[in-house]
Amino acid sequence: MANILIIKIILRDEKNLKNHFKAGTVQFDVKSGQNETNLDTVLGHLAKLVSKKVTLAVLPEMFSCSFDNESLSKHSIFTQKILESLSLFAKKNRIAIAGSLPEKEKDQIYNTMVFIDVDGKIKARYRKLHLFRLTGEHLYYTAGNKIVTIDTSFGKLGLMICYDLRFPELARSLCLADAQMILVSAQWPESRKEHWKTLIKARSIENQLFMVCSNRTGMEGDLKFPGMSMIVDPMGNILTETGSSETISFADINPGLVKKARTSIPCSKDRRKDIYG
Repeated sequence: MANILIIKIILRDEKNLKNHFKAGTVQFDVKSGQNETNLDTVLGHLAKLVSKKVTLAVLPEMFSCSFDNESLSKHSIFTQKILESLSLFAKKNRIAIAGSLPEKEKDQIYNTMVFIDVDGKIKARYRKLHLFRLTGEHLYYTAGNKIVTIDTSFGKLGLMICYDLRFPELARSLCLADAQMILVSAQWPESRKEHWKTLIKARSIENQLFMVCSNRTGMEGDLKFPGMSMIVDPMGNILTETGSSETISFADINPGLVKKARTSIPCSKDRRKDIYG
């Protein structure tokens, strides 16, 4: 009888372990206009994450060429080669990869976050909804027009890019679409690094979900980037936070914590949809 009990406990624990996975971030100094250099850097860091048994990785915003805006048409052509390389890597190593890069459709350029699943297939494309006027993004890019969630083996994921963090409506819409985790690619500057940290924690706490956020490091022109890539749990606890150097980070993700948070503090049941929708 005791042996049967031990076997049941082991099977239960193995089942629970299968629900856990490791998510990671990649941060580096994205070289403006240097697609091949940036791709090599990304693949090197992804290999490090694979060695740590990470199965979901998030890259910075515009990781392929940065905001080399005058040459976006040229860079968007190279985007296909980059996605092919990342898809092959994802399939070979069974790791999902998300990050943003320029996408051209007809005569429009989008800042598009692509999600490549562990089978190497592109499962989603999210076009940045909120363009940052202070740096003239609206002059070079076309804004997207829909939110994006993805059903994956990791649960339902939502996608956001950088400036989107300042719009709680987007994060709430992803939550209402049953997202359990939001992936964020960013080029967030040093001068507003406290906003970055505060907003990530706020979006996590408000919506009771995981945030996996990758930010670049290094310099571009006069702008300095702090890194500070973060993974935050559904209660706003920081699971990992990087410094300003080029690095990877990762954390164990227990999807059950989303349900636990939403049950212990059932905010969704007290929402006044009759008042504010």
